[in-house]
Amino acid sequence: MEKQKRLYKIVLTGGPCGGKTTGQSRLCTFFENLGWKVFRVPETATVLLSGGIKFSDLSTEENGVYSGESDYLGACYIGKPVLDEVTDDLMMSEIQAVSCGYKFQENLLKTMLQIENTFFELGETCQRDCLIICDRGAMDASAFISKDKWERMMNSNGWNPVELRDNRYNQIIHMVSAANGAEDFYSTEDHACRSENVGLARELDYNAAAAWVGHPYFDVIDNSTDFEAKICRMIASVCQKLGIDTGDRLQTNSRKRKFLVKCLPDDAHFPPFQDFDVVHNYLQANNPNMQARLRKRGQKGHWSYIHTIRKPKIRGQVIEVKTQLTHRDYINMLAQRDDSHFTIFKKRRCFLYNNQYFQLDIYREPCHARCKGLILLETYSALENGHLERCLPKFLTLVEEVTGNPDYSMFNLSLREEWDTTKKFCRKFQGIYSYTSYTGFYKIGHVFQGDDVACESDFLMKN
Repeated sequence: MEKQKRLYKIVLTGGPCGGKTTGQSRLCTFFENLGWKVFRVPETATVLLSGGIKFSDLSTEENGVYSGESDYLGACYIGKPVLDEVTDDLMMSEIQAVSCGYKFQENLLKTMLQIENTFFELGETCQRDCLIICDRGAMDASAFISKDKWERMMNSNGWNPVELRDNRYNQIIHMVSAANGAEDFYSTEDHACRSENVGLARELDYNAAAAWVGHPYFDVIDNSTDFEAKICRMIASVCQKLGIDTGDRLQTNSRKRKFLVKCLPDDAHFPPFQDFDVVHNYLQANNPNMQARLRKRGQKGHWSYIHTIRKPKIRGQVIEVKTQLTHRDYINMLAQRDDSHFTIFKKRRCFLYNNQYFQLDIYREPCHARCKGLILLETYSALENGHLERCLPKFLTLVEEVTGNPDYSMFNLSLREEWDTTKKFCRKFQGIYSYTSYTGFYKIGHVFQGDDVACESDFLMKN
């Protein structure tokens, strides 16, 4: 059978002095050396500024300045006196925003989407495997515009976050600023267009990351290692999801960790978060050694749908095939629901805390009694020797770590029969290394009992 061509779209974002420019170059070279075609979508703000746009030339109506307003527009900066030499490093997290407003931001986002669409269509027609690297993406603009104006922009253009954030890109990579965890290496000396102090850089870094909270495949590359290892971890995060065997070239000790939470505190205790409704259904499988499931994940009435088939182990590795579905396909496949499993309903809360990306799954009724009140916290980290424990949310009461515990596998949790009488209880998945394909893209990683598969392989709570 002819090998399926792969098209993979990522957003590379991050804070000031986070390694984004170097990372993009290294990632491009790595995949070109593998024989891939790599497209690099330019930063839209740079395109517009290099075309001669000067905000001092815009009328009040054009630049959208309103009384008391100071909104970030993705391209409105101070700190570079002359805009006749725009560098690739010119971006929201590298220069302080000036007062510009709604209308230009809307046009900038429209331009960004059209430029991206052009590269996406080129990728579709490319004969080789194709990687498309977007220098920031659609949701970055939401970081520095007020929530009500962002909602107004979404509504007036028929956009919604699920499409712009979750369905548009395969993966989001946030390169954490050196101002957050590697302060000795944070510098503005070598960047004509970088002027932030450490405090402002941290704030901009957080805002850039928070804009993408909720994407199902969101990797935060922190400063827990030296810079070379940081770049390798970034490249490895892409290779893992594509199933590319890199040997020991990009070794990383990052792994998924899961914790049992005692109770859910009031929303006021949380940092900014994104909530999703998630519904899982296991399907009937012809082969008893295979598992099939459906996942429906949505926000404010907008949904994405995934079908996953888990195949038998090959040479100690688990194969999973993930396919994105239309709503019609999803409804049709629900007819194959396995009645030996309950439908699993959850509220999934995604947030950033102490430079870590967390996912909190709150199980909802109707469900088996074993799932009532169940709350699980998950993250993906390279931190060891107790360092991760010091980064865990202080506002949550954690009962114990349950990484790899089959009692917290969603496959087992969803079983209708009692565990002491059923023959379906699964104990085989701890520590397995797995490959997963996602509409033709292969994903590889350590497997720890997860929330929507019996053998979790969704890296950083990513499903």
